[in-house]
This record gives sequence, structure tokens and C-alpha cells, in this order.
Amino acid sequence: MSSFADPDLAAASQSAQAHQMARRAVAGATVGTALEWFDFALYGVVAATVFPKLFFPSLDPTASLLASLASFWAGLAARPLGAIVCGMLGDRWGRRKLMLVTVSVMGVSSFLMGLLPTYQQVGILAPTLLVSLRIIQGFALGGESTGAQLMAVEHASAARRGWYSGLLGICSPLSQILANFTLFTLAAVLSSDDFDSWGWRIPFLASFVLVLLGIYIRSRVSETPAFEALNKSGVRTRAANPLGIVLKYHWRTALRLTLFFCGPAALFYLIVVFSLSYLTKHLGVPKQTGFMLLMIANVCAIVGALAGGYLSDRIGRKRALMLGSFCTLICCLVYFPILNQNSIAMTMAVMGAFLGFTQFQSGIQPVWFAESFPTEARYTGSALSYSGANLHWRPDAHCRRRAAECLSRFSLGHRRRVWLIESALVSHDCGIAGNQRHCPRTFLHTLKP
Repeated sequence: MSSFADPDLAAASQSAQAHQMARRAVAGATVGTALEWFDFALYGVVAATVFPKLFFPSLDPTASLLASLASFWAGLAARPLGAIVCGMLGDRWGRRKLMLVTVSVMGVSSFLMGLLPTYQQVGILAPTLLVSLRIIQGFALGGESTGAQLMAVEHASAARRGWYSGLLGICSPLSQILANFTLFTLAAVLSSDDFDSWGWRIPFLASFVLVLLGIYIRSRVSETPAFEALNKSGVRTRAANPLGIVLKYHWRTALRLTLFFCGPAALFYLIVVFSLSYLTKHLGVPKQTGFMLLMIANVCAIVGALAGGYLSDRIGRKRALMLGSFCTLICCLVYFPILNQNSIAMTMAVMGAFLGFTQFQSGIQPVWFAESFPTEARYTGSALSYSGANLHWRPDAHCRRRAAECLSRFSLGHRRRVWLIESALVSHDCGIAGNQRHCPRTFLHTLKP
């Protein structure tokens, strides 16, 4: 059995058993990440439509909507804390143990949401339980996202880490397609009263199937070779405080990665959140057509994530990120002018390209983050960077949406200023990507304990 000379990958080999374990690892990671994004898409829809009248009926319509969306934000706000705690535990106890815990907590929280009583049944206890479950779920998600990524990447061989990273990148668009299709089907089959009464509970309860599948797969995955090598080397004694290691020795790396992923995160929400509102409210596109365009764009995002991961293995992380950033920059410049043409075919093309190239970068994110930190602090550093970037852009989505609506009414000259802002954001990705000096073949040293 052959092995890598690098201590961090000493347990890895080209044997059939190693390949099988790597496939199990990426399968287990994919299930957990898919559940995360399925919940995001599902909760975002019901929080804006059903929850205000079921859990906050004592408030006026506007206040009840804001309260419902605030419960969504509460889960997001808990993610950095979960990232810190789960990251430290994952760096000390191991990836596998934490992955079994986080997916279980996340799944039980989603399942219990489907069983919650309404405000009419138990009064103020109903929204209290809802917010509490969201906070617990957000805490678990803070550690789940990065842990799943590390589970897959650390099990992969050096030549296939990017590809496995791209497989994780398809979870977001796939889950959004599944969530939208589920809600569309329920809305078509059930009456409005039935959907508001009990139909919305079905997806939350059904998501528990993903949890059981994830637990089954992850229970059959061994600890990652990188963490096992860390234990054997004795370096683990230095990891008593992984957060301290990140803040003392790797804070610049964590900050750069956070700023980098703010770009793809911001553009992702611009496309999937604001674009639908802009098309339907300002351009008069029917909602059904808007949903169809968004689903097609998500299909393109799947292709983009896989392409990004694959190319990063072939041409290096730096070149692949620069290519994705440049193409996204071009999409930024032409996006709204093409939307304003009110052509379905052109809109379909530009939305698909924009989301595809944005997800192109997200397909490289897991492996790039993992290869930027040493093993003893990799979970903590990656989780902080990933959760920090998403927290920065998600909570104020409503404010950005309102600002974008105002900016979209300006003249063409004013719009160009908006494009330049977005372009600068993506160009910043290129600058950060430029700091990465090595190709995948020589990245092995960055995985040393």
C-alpha cells in the first residue's frame, strides 16, 4: 500500500479501500450540506409567507413579517458561535465525532419545527420555541458546514481534492431546486388553508430522512487521515486552544478568506433574492416564469461548481479562482442591462452565467479554505472564515434589497457606479486569490500538522 511522504497524508493511499472511504466521506458531507441548504431555502419561504400569521398573529402584518424574518436571522447569528465551539472541539476530538453530533442536532431541530404548536394553541410559547430551535439549529450549522467540507477534503487524494470540493458546491443549487419543487408541488396539490394549516410541516418532517441517511453514512466513515496523522505525531498537544492558534498565528489568513468569500456570498444573494423581486415587480415578469428562470440558473450553478473544483485540480487554485472572478466581473457589468431588455432567452442566459460563475468560485472554496490552515487549527479557522462571510451578507439582505431597488431606478450612468462597486468586490477576490502561490501538486505542505 503506497502512502504520501507528507505526515499529514500518511494514512492516505491509492488502494481501493482508501477510495471507498473517500467516496463515503464525500457522500456523508454532501448529505449534511444538502440538508443545510434545503433548510435555508425552505425556512426562508415559510418565514415570509406562513410563519407571520401562525406564530406572530398578535402583531400587525408588517411587524409580524419582521418578527418572523428576525427568527431566521437568529439562527444565522448563532452560526459564528457554533463555528467557534464546534471548530475547537473538532480540532481537539476529531472531525468524525463532531459530524455525527452536528447532523443529529440539526436534523432533530428541523424535525421539531414541523411539530411546533401555533400561537393560537400555546400563546407566546410558540414563537419562543421557534426562535429557540432556530438558534440551536444555527449553532449546529456553524460547525456542520466546515466539518463536512473537511471530512471530504481531508479524505481525498491530492489529485482529487478540488473535484470533491466541487461536489460539495452543488449542494446549494440542488437543495434549492428540491425545496422550491417541494413547495411548488404542495401548493399545487393542497388548498391555501390546508397548506397554511399543516402542509408547510411536511418538508420539515421529511427532512429527517436526510438526517438518518447522513448518520448512517458518516458512521461508516473513519476519522480523516490528516487528523490521525496529527495524533500520531504528538503535535496535538499544541492544539489545546485552536482558537488561540488561529488568532495568534493565522488571523491574517482567516481575515483574507472571510473577505474573499464575502464576494461570492454577496453576489449569490443578489441573484437568488433580489433578481426574482426585480424581475416580477419592476419588469412585470410572471412569478412562474421568474421561478423557472431561477431554477434554470441553479442548474447552471451545478455545472459551475463542478467545473470550478475540476479545474482547480488541473490548473491550480489561484488560476481557477482568477478565471471565475474575471468571468463573474463581466457578468456584473452586463447583468442589469440584459435584464432590462425584458427578453426571456437573454435573461435566462445571463442569470445562468452569473450564478454559474459565482458558484464556480464556491466550488473551490472548501478545498482552498482547508489548505490554508494547519491541521491542528484547520476546523476552527475554516469555520470562522466561512461563517463570518455568510453572516456579514445574510442578515442585512432586506436592507440591501431595498437599496438595490432604489439604485436600479437610477439612470444608466448611476447604475454603472453600482456595477463598479460590485466589480470591485469581485476584483478583490482576484487579489486575494493572487496571494495563493502554490498549485495543488505542491499544496501538500499546507496540510502538515
